[in-house]
Amino acid sequence: MRPGLRQCIGQIVLSSRPVSWVNTAFPFGAAYFLTAREVDASLVIGFLYFLVPYNLAMYGINDVFDYASDVANPRKGGIEGALLTPRLHRATLWSAALSNLPFLVFLIAVGNPASTAWLAISVFAVIAYSAPGLRFKERPFLDSATSSVHFVSPAAFGLALAGAVPTADAVITLLAFILWGMAAHAFGAVQDIGPDREGGIRSVATAIGARATVRLSLVLWVLAGGLMLTTSWPGPLAAALVVPYLLNTGGWWNVSDDTSAGTNAAWRRFIALNYLVGFLATMLLILAWFSS
Repeated sequence: MRPGLRQCIGQIVLSSRPVSWVNTAFPFGAAYFLTAREVDASLVIGFLYFLVPYNLAMYGINDVFDYASDVANPRKGGIEGALLTPRLHRATLWSAALSNLPFLVFLIAVGNPASTAWLAISVFAVIAYSAPGLRFKERPFLDSATSSVHFVSPAAFGLALAGAVPTADAVITLLAFILWGMAAHAFGAVQDIGPDREGGIRSVATAIGARATVRLSLVLWVLAGGLMLTTSWPGPLAAALVVPYLLNTGGWWNVSDDTSAGTNAAWRRFIALNYLVGFLATMLLILAWFSS
């Protein structure tokens, strides 16, 4: 493979945020496996879809249409997002479309009306977040809600695809997950207040300011934990999983717009915390498996 081609492919792959692949694949895989209780083609193919192609679409589209503001953002160009040169934009969009299509065809073919509806919601949220004409990421509060759907909908799809019967615990857990996702997005937006304002991009953080956004994130995480306390055993144990995020974010309670860029340190810890919390969540899922 020619060095230039290898570099282009590397940049496109980087745009899919490999460090975050597990954040969408794991919710699907866990939801499907705990319901179906077997490893089959739907689980494997669905897991692979939400591991790579889904993230390439979600983040690749974002990197293409956010290029103007990303140029002024010092975070871009590494694990927190590729800085895609314009010559790679078309290739990135085509790569996202072509890598997604065969997986979507399969998942629709083996699915049911409920799973197909959730898959449609998931794909729409991915496109609507960044694509021109929709740009939900520039609609304060809707940006956080849409971002949360990116991570919750794979779990909802997994439950539906495996034929799960909706229960109060499942609904509450998904609601708590939505609140967690909204908190994560809102906090992540704080560090980009400066570049976003320079680039004319609106977000929940540019709309209400750094301090209010951090406090909103903390409230949402507390509410997520509170919801898990109302679920059946061992669900209440999951309430403790929000504690690391509260400790990581709480120190920025009085952050100002001028110092908002400093929250990047906490955001980098947040990325690492996801692996720790993901491990603990896996232990809880194993406990739930043996408790059922």
